[in-house]
Amino acid sequence: MSEPMLAGLRILDLSRALAGPACTRMLVEMGADVIKIEPAPDGEMTRFVAKFRGGERSLYYIQQNRGKKSVCIDLRKPEGLDIVKDLVRHVDVVVENFKPGVIRDMGLGFDELRALKPDIILCSISALGQSGPLAGKPGYDYIAQAYAGVTSMIGESDQPPYLPLLGLGDVNTGVHAALAILAALRHRDRTGRGQHLDIGLLDVYYHCHEVNVTMYSGSHGQLEPTRTGRHLTYVCPAGVFRASEGRDVTIMAFLHHWRDLCKAMGREDLSADPDLDTDAKRLIRRDELVALIEAWLQSMPTAAEAIRVLEAHGVPCAPVLSVAETTREPHLRARGTVREITDRLVGSFDAPGFPLRFSEFPEPLPLEAPLLGEHNADVLSGVLGFSGEDIERLRARGVLVEKQS
Repeated sequence: MSEPMLAGLRILDLSRALAGPACTRMLVEMGADVIKIEPAPDGEMTRFVAKFRGGERSLYYIQQNRGKKSVCIDLRKPEGLDIVKDLVRHVDVVVENFKPGVIRDMGLGFDELRALKPDIILCSISALGQSGPLAGKPGYDYIAQAYAGVTSMIGESDQPPYLPLLGLGDVNTGVHAALAILAALRHRDRTGRGQHLDIGLLDVYYHCHEVNVTMYSGSHGQLEPTRTGRHLTYVCPAGVFRASEGRDVTIMAFLHHWRDLCKAMGREDLSADPDLDTDAKRLIRRDELVALIEAWLQSMPTAAEAIRVLEAHGVPCAPVLSVAETTREPHLRARGTVREITDRLVGSFDAPGFPLRFSEFPEPLPLEAPLLGEHNADVLSGVLGFSGEDIERLRARGVLVEKQS
């Protein structure tokens, strides 16, 4: 088999938590060599969260860091920082997600990195961006989400907004950062020039607005999008409907699918009603239509039977699955969307799979999450040419740390 697509690409990963590690996880899954710098003495913060099965080590850490090489360094010691600077000369890209300004204060800002390697690419990931009035604020996923107007769109109209309990902003920003890195590498291939990439969760979140911003601006403020609970605000019917057995079903029956839904329910008379022949007209009577559709769903013996009938008529629909149910869904298993990971310490468990599919590389790479500082010697000797005596001296001085966890 040929080498992975990104074989030969070397990344120095200074990131932690989720957005940065998600970026470098995407790259390592495609074959990049990722050297993860972890701060001594205990390593990256996520090594201490989501510990199950006796607390051997974090499943969160394993999920986000499989395939990376762990180098654990005391960055407070000049010798430790010098190792990082030496590594910069041997990598293509540096990824960091510190609060803006911290990387510069460490002596690893873009100007300093360019002095070490003129064509270096620095990818800085932050909550609110590297510039602008809010850039200096500390931030996490939900902070950026709130500033982006996304939180305001989630929940019931008469209640405070909800939070989606998954890392939408962090992971999507990591993916956007990986895309930016690949584009910057393409630019470097053509010009020989590196650059500084500024990737903010706020920008990525705002980019996800499909009609909200244009709806407000295009109507000169007459239409102000806000949360409306389980149903979309601009097409109808489209949303989450209560079915039998206490189950929920997502139905997208707008535009031409309205006729399909009417046939599925045995209500062709509705599709012939001139007062319901457009989404705009149906939105006026949305509450009435929701009640009608839910009455039909609840008349069916099971939600699964309702979905079978809807699918037979070409209506886009899906059961609202719990996380537990997703792990048992045959389609997700068949595609590797849910995959089983086997770790040397904690054994096997389910985790999200790699979302990209390549015909030339149909099988995922056999990756394993590193122990803390597991690759200290390999990286320092193989990349920097340190001798065994050099490495032992650094261990003795506490510059390098290794743990079996």
